[in-house]
Amino acid sequence: MIERVERYEPFLRQLRHDLTRPLPGRGAQWRMAPRPRPGAEYRDQPNDDARHGAVLMLFYPWKNRVHLPLILRASYNGVHSGQIGLPGGGCEEMDADMTATALREAYEEVGVHPSAVTVFGYLTELYVSASNYLVQPVVGWTDYRPAFHCDPYEVAKLIEAPLANFLDPRNRCEEMWELRGREVTVPYFSIQGQIVWGATAMMLSELLALPAVSRLPCLGRSEA
Repeated sequence: MIERVERYEPFLRQLRHDLTRPLPGRGAQWRMAPRPRPGAEYRDQPNDDARHGAVLMLFYPWKNRVHLPLILRASYNGVHSGQIGLPGGGCEEMDADMTATALREAYEEVGVHPSAVTVFGYLTELYVSASNYLVQPVVGWTDYRPAFHCDPYEVAKLIEAPLANFLDPRNRCEEMWELRGREVTVPYFSIQGQIVWGATAMMLSELLALPAVSRLPCLGRSEA
């Protein structure tokens, strides 16, 4: 059932506005970064040979709440194997810009057609040293829940998370982990039994710092 979207208009107007203003930036991103950084200090400058990529932060209405899709990546020979992420990937020659990269990857991974997405803007780029990618988060909206179709080669599971879940302090956790031979404190979001950490959590942290998102109680923030 397609929901009426008029009730979301204040949220969407504020979101558009937020993305034209100075962004929360790296300070917001690093609130969800492991401490201390495993194998490096406060490092956010890309290497000269860093690849460029993009992810899609796609909002959509479902069950009277704003949702955001995440993916559990399939197992493969890579540093992000089996981790929770946002639909996205590396830039290809065919892509006109980072928006095109994010939309193409989302279509390939979870079946969201680019024509269904209205792009509102961008968050701050994040350099992911583990995979040597400079990642551009792209923020978009669709008026209805997409008919998701996941590529089993890339996606083991789709997680449709109410945005309010990320705002619930009960879902923000910290643990001591060993990463790259070093003990670190890892902040993460606990979402539907999944651990959302690292670069994905850092990008989400900036998203949650936007006024449009932090004022979400009127759209069902109380759901856990």
